[in-house]
Amino acid sequence: MDPSPTPARATPGNSLTQLIDRFSTLLLREPDDRSELLKLLHGAHERNLVDAEALTIIEGAITVAEMTVRDIMVPRQQIQTISAGLPLAQTIRKTIDSGHSRLPVLGEDDDDVRGIVLAKDLLRSIGNSNFRLEDWLRPAMFIPESKPLNVLLREFRISHTHMALVIDEFGSLAGLVTIEDVLEEIVGEIEDEHDAAQLDTDIQLDASGRYRVKAQTPVDTFNEKFSCELDEREAQTIGGQIVHHLGRVPRRNESIELNGLLFRVVRADNRRLYSLMVEDLRHETSAQPIAAESSGEDH
Repeated sequence: MDPSPTPARATPGNSLTQLIDRFSTLLLREPDDRSELLKLLHGAHERNLVDAEALTIIEGAITVAEMTVRDIMVPRQQIQTISAGLPLAQTIRKTIDSGHSRLPVLGEDDDDVRGIVLAKDLLRSIGNSNFRLEDWLRPAMFIPESKPLNVLLREFRISHTHMALVIDEFGSLAGLVTIEDVLEEIVGEIEDEHDAAQLDTDIQLDASGRYRVKAQTPVDTFNEKFSCELDEREAQTIGGQIVHHLGRVPRRNESIELNGLLFRVVRADNRRLYSLMVEDLRHETSAQPIAAESSGEDH
């Protein structure tokens, strides 16, 4: 008689197959199962089936699916633009000063958007005595504030467009958003060579009025800039303070409020915190403005 069959032993391959089956089943359910999906993903990470980077990207993709353009757009008051009647030399100078590769071009008022000018197109026009900015304009993409970010990302990919102008319910210009803005919500902060040149201090003022702070910033430096009294005995860096108060390394986009300041994690992995955005909730100027940062994004 044949011996009794021995139970199949679990293997990494079998575990991964089971994980994929469960993951696929969850994807077919309604969105209210996202918390269960995240628990499954974190369990997979703990079993070394999904690495920290992949987990961060998946969490970011899930978060983006719940956000709209209004959540991340650069507001109208902070958009850098070019006047349609500006001479070539001034147009080039203003583009260089902005640090951006593309800028909206306006006509008679802020709602008269003529199009988008690219820095590379301006370079081609140098030496052209008959320069007319209108001849170099690209069509502008207009979107509503309520558009979901995952839908916008798909439209960016299909249209090969990197920037869109946001309009409100009355058809007026409300803000601006780029493909980089959306991707940073998924993968974390993207720093190009322009950003690297700007990040020469631990604390920098962002265009949104918030502060970008390196996690390794010394607490005494942070306290001086923000006129607060975080206890250096708890941790000597601002990242250490956040870890101390949470009791763990926070995840990207996680927030915590300390001493009237709101800290949002910009970049972190399962072992280390790298950078934060800090917003002052005390309704007073607690830190002297540091040189305004140009993000290098395609605004």
